[in-house]
Amino acid sequence: MRNKPGRIVGILVSIVGLLAVVGILAGIKAGQIGQLINMGKEGAKAGPPPESVSSGKVDEQTWEGTLQATGSVTSLKGVSLSNDAAGIVTRINFESGKSVKAGQVLVELDTSVERGQLAQARARQELALSVANRTRALVSSGSIAQAQLDTDEAGLKGSNTEIETLEAQIQRKIVKAPFSGRLGIRLVNLGQYLSPGTALTVLEAIEQVYVDFTLPQQRLPDVSVGMPVRLSATASPSADADAGAGGSSWEGTIAAVDPSVDSNTRQIKLRASLNNKELKLRPGMYVNVTVVLPNKGKVVSVPSTSVVHASYGESVFVIEDKKPDSPGASKSPTGQPIKIARQQFVRKGEARGDYVAILDGVKPGQEVVTAGAFKLRNGAPIVVNNDVQAKPQLDPHPENH
Repeated sequence: MRNKPGRIVGILVSIVGLLAVVGILAGIKAGQIGQLINMGKEGAKAGPPPESVSSGKVDEQTWEGTLQATGSVTSLKGVSLSNDAAGIVTRINFESGKSVKAGQVLVELDTSVERGQLAQARARQELALSVANRTRALVSSGSIAQAQLDTDEAGLKGSNTEIETLEAQIQRKIVKAPFSGRLGIRLVNLGQYLSPGTALTVLEAIEQVYVDFTLPQQRLPDVSVGMPVRLSATASPSADADAGAGGSSWEGTIAAVDPSVDSNTRQIKLRASLNNKELKLRPGMYVNVTVVLPNKGKVVSVPSTSVVHASYGESVFVIEDKKPDSPGASKSPTGQPIKIARQQFVRKGEARGDYVAILDGVKPGQEVVTAGAFKLRNGAPIVVNNDVQAKPQLDPHPENH
């Protein structure tokens, strides 16, 4: 019983020590929480870190009036070559894809029988001519009657007609190029028997080509024959073997406007004519057509990279100076002034080159974000850095690497 007070004192001392340790730990933790709260207040006062972006000016430009369409290339002249008469191929004088001149012999069929008959006909013609000449001399001297001369003259004409017929039959078995152009793939071989009308190859005159395209009927008053057009293709074959892929462009004029409107599509058909001396355009190719109208007008435009596309609309971020009384830092750690990006919804118009027309929402002279807009929100702090920036162009011609 005498040890009981000492045991109680020990327990009390332990409890007091434990409470002291807990109090010390609570004080340390409270200090850390206070530091974090102060850091949060300082961070809120400084605001979020600024985003680095590139900028450009809203510009007022003079754009020529244009109409856009898609077209298909057709050759100035194009035919599928075939034989007129039946026979066996004895000679082929062309290779696939080669250029030929008008009148050049391409394919010959067997004409041995017709040539033999022609030789006989010419021999009969010589005899008929000799008889006719003697008869003419005798008639002039009165030795024989005029009726005999008429008979011999008719025999001579019959011989001439027979020769012309055989020569025509021989020509029907010789296929020639009707005009200068480029041949397609050869479809026949030596020794092959051909029925009349068998396809041999195709011939296209492509040094000058047509491009057929359509426009809505509402545009009929705006177009006329002779108006300039520009055509472009994302890729085109080249006459040179080492030609690389890439876009190409050509210029031409409207050659014809269809007098009627398609009753199903309500579109008008047009045809443009252009030179193709480099042979880069081939029949059947798809091209973009731009009809250049005579009128020009002022448009407000921004670089196309400025426009942010979203399901609820299209917008740009206008760069504005930060107000002195607004929260947050006024300069970045590198000393650059911090500005504010204000989201402005716009109504977009026609795109041309690296620019897009803005019908409503911004004014000329305003500065907008051109790179980095995808990471911004309305009122976000930004730092403008235009050290590395591609200059937008109305008619860009990027190098093909």
